[in-house]
Amino acid sequence: MEEKFNRLLFIPIAAVLFLMIGYQYVADKGLFQRYSPGFELVYTEADEDLPSKITSKFNFTERDLDRHVDFNIRGDDVMVFLHIQKTGGTTFGRHLVKNIQLEQPCDCMPGQRKCTCHRPGRAESWLFSRFSTGWSCGLHADWTELTSCVPVVMNKRDKKSAQKNKRNFYYITMLRDPVSRFLSEWKHVQRGATWKTALHMCDGRPPTQDELPACYSGEDWTGVPLADFMSCPSNLANNRQVRMLADLSLVGCYNMSSVSELERGRVLLASAKANLRNMVFYGLTEFQRKTQYLFERTFGLRFIRAFTQINSTRAASVGISEKVRWRIEGLNALDVELYEYAKELFLRRYQHNRQRQRQEEQTSPLRGGGETGCSCITEREH
Repeated sequence: MEEKFNRLLFIPIAAVLFLMIGYQYVADKGLFQRYSPGFELVYTEADEDLPSKITSKFNFTERDLDRHVDFNIRGDDVMVFLHIQKTGGTTFGRHLVKNIQLEQPCDCMPGQRKCTCHRPGRAESWLFSRFSTGWSCGLHADWTELTSCVPVVMNKRDKKSAQKNKRNFYYITMLRDPVSRFLSEWKHVQRGATWKTALHMCDGRPPTQDELPACYSGEDWTGVPLADFMSCPSNLANNRQVRMLADLSLVGCYNMSSVSELERGRVLLASAKANLRNMVFYGLTEFQRKTQYLFERTFGLRFIRAFTQINSTRAASVGISEKVRWRIEGLNALDVELYEYAKELFLRRYQHNRQRQRQEEQTSPLRGGGETGCSCITEREH
C-alpha cells in the first residue's frame, strides 16, 4: 500500500520538475524575452500573433518592405508626424518627445504642452509634431496641408532659404481599425469635441460653407446619438484616414461636383495607398510593440520604455449590432480597404525586418555580451 502511494506521489512531482526544466530551456533559448542589463533593448512581444504565412492580396516590392533610413538628426532631416484623429496619435506623439533615447533629449517643461526638440548643438527642431512645433500648419493638418506647409514653416523657424536648404522630410503616421476609430471619434464628439478650428487648406484656400457644410447648429454636437452622427453626409469622420492621407487637389479638394462620387473615391484611395506606401514609417494602433519595433528599425533610434497595448478603449466599450457595424463599414468603405492594405504591408514589413535581424545576428557579434538569441535594437552611433 505504501509503495503504491509513493508511486502515485512521484507522478505529480515528476511532472512539476519536467515543467520547470522545460521553462528554463525555453527561457535560455530566448523565447520568453525580457529586459536584461548589458543589452540595448529586449522585446517582450512574441510572434504568435503573426502568422508564418501572411495571406497575400497585394503586391509589394522589396523597396516597399525595406524602409530603413539614415536619419541625420545632426543635419537637416525632419520627422513630420501626420496626426489623424483617434488613432492613438496623442500617445505616439508623446513617445516621440519623451521616450526616445537621444544625445540631446527633447526639453519638456512641466505644465507646457510643447517640448523643445533641438538638434545636438543647434537651436533647430528635428521633429514637426503637435508636441514639438504645435499645430503650425493647422489643427490636425492632413497630407495635402502638411506637404505644402511644412517646408515653408520649418525654413521660417530656422531662418533658412528654401533655395539653399535641401531637407529630407520623413512623414510618419498612425492608422487604426476603421470601425473602432469611427466609434471613438463619435464618443469624442459626443463629449463636445469639434475640431472646427481646423483649416482644411487645399490649393491655397479653405473649403466654402457650401463645400463643407456643418453637421450641427450651435457650438458643438454634444450628446449626438450614433444614428445622427452616421446620418450627416458631410461628416469628416467618414473615411477620415483616406481623406487625410490622400492628395485632395487630385479631386478638386472639397468641391464634390468636380468629379463623380465613384471616381472621387477611386482616386482618393489610390492616392492614400501610394502616399502611405511611400512613407518611411507608419504604425497601427492595434500592434503597439510591432509599431515600436518597426520605428526603431527604420530610424535607428531607440525608445526608453516599451510601448503598451491598451485594448480597453471607449470604442471597445461601445456595444453595436451587426447591422450598425455594417452601416459604419459602408460609410467608411474606403478606410476599410485602406486599412486592409496597410495591415498587410505593415505585417510584411515586420516579418521582413525580423528576418533581416536574424540574419544580422547570425553574421555579426552581439554588442554588450550576455545571453545569445535576444532581440537587440542598438542606437545608431553619432
